[in-house]
Amino acid sequence: MTSSNKGPFCPDCDRPATGNFCQHCGANLGGRFCNQCGGKVSAGAQFCNQCGAKAGGAGRGAHREAAASFLTGHNLAWWVAGAMMFALIVVVGVATVRPGPGPAPGGTTPAATGGAQTATPSTGGTPPDISNMTPIEAADRLFNRVMESVSSGDSAQAQAFMPMAIAAYQRARPLTLDGLFHLSMLNRTAGNLEAALAQAYEIIEEDPNHLLGRAAAAEAAIELGELDEAETHYRHVLDIYDEESQRELEEYTSHSLIVGAVRDDAERFLAGR
Repeated sequence: MTSSNKGPFCPDCDRPATGNFCQHCGANLGGRFCNQCGGKVSAGAQFCNQCGAKAGGAGRGAHREAAASFLTGHNLAWWVAGAMMFALIVVVGVATVRPGPGPAPGGTTPAATGGAQTATPSTGGTPPDISNMTPIEAADRLFNRVMESVSSGDSAQAQAFMPMAIAAYQRARPLTLDGLFHLSMLNRTAGNLEAALAQAYEIIEEDPNHLLGRAAAAEAAIELGELDEAETHYRHVLDIYDEESQRELEEYTSHSLIVGAVRDDAERFLAGR
């Protein structure tokens, strides 16, 4: 298929492009999502039809480039090493809380972390069977698949399933605070930093003392270079941690190792300010 001088235009390189991927730079033309509200944005659209935010732009392009560098470039080794423990913790938590239905057809095996049924790596990137799941079960299953791929260093599968997982959580709205945390984590991993921060703020608006929400907001702010904003979140974490960490919330139980590390992360960050 050849490009046309009349468009549509690639959102990344602004050249005329048709089909699913740009012929010039390889950008995906059919799976754009708004960084403000997370809604799907059609190829060539200048503004999101859900919230009116401008689509594309230098800032978003830079974040896409950063995501590509994380998942495919020379930064992969250190990024995987840093993300592995967090990813495994999250996978264990999701598998424990939402194990999902029985085995899907097509050669699935129980995951070693918590018993969730996921497609084996030998499937070569075949999506898990989510046809009989509820929207949130499907989203959590895809989230598991992305994080397992990250933890094993399989950047190709992480890239392949990331847009599916993000879109699945958007379809599953309204989300619990745990679901919003997963969605924020996915967007931060993909380099959609404004979206990750926006979803962290959704958690904070509902529960200002939520440790996972504050941690997600702080980490997204750090990657955006908003260090004063990150400091605000981490100082709040230290102010309320002792009492807040004792709350019997389902997401605190399923992500207990993350909750346990939040104070150390806050202290480490603030020591450098």
